[in-house]
Amino acid sequence: MTNAHDIVIRPIITEKSMAGIPNMRYTFAVAKDANKIEIAKAVESVFDVKVAKVNTINVRGKMRRQGRFEGYTPSWKKAIVTLKKNSKPISFFEGMF
Repeated sequence: MTNAHDIVIRPIITEKSMAGIPNMRYTFAVAKDANKIEIAKAVESVFDVKVAKVNTINVRGKMRRQGRFEGYTPSWKKAIVTLKKNSKPISFFEGMF
């Protein structure tokens, strides 16, 4: 079994993801092989919160060019985690407002 910090890689901080914070929705980049149950348990253990549901998205790599050379950026997995109403908010994101 993998460590919780290996599943939750980093938070996603964009305008769209920050708009979900008042509704207790937080966005993270997660390990590609992690499923929704593993993501929920990892977020609960790392941030000490209660997770209501998890939505996952597989993000394909984009094509990039550097002069005449071209290739793809790596693909990755994004998870949108919704917390329960009686759960406390994640303090890391609260400092962003």
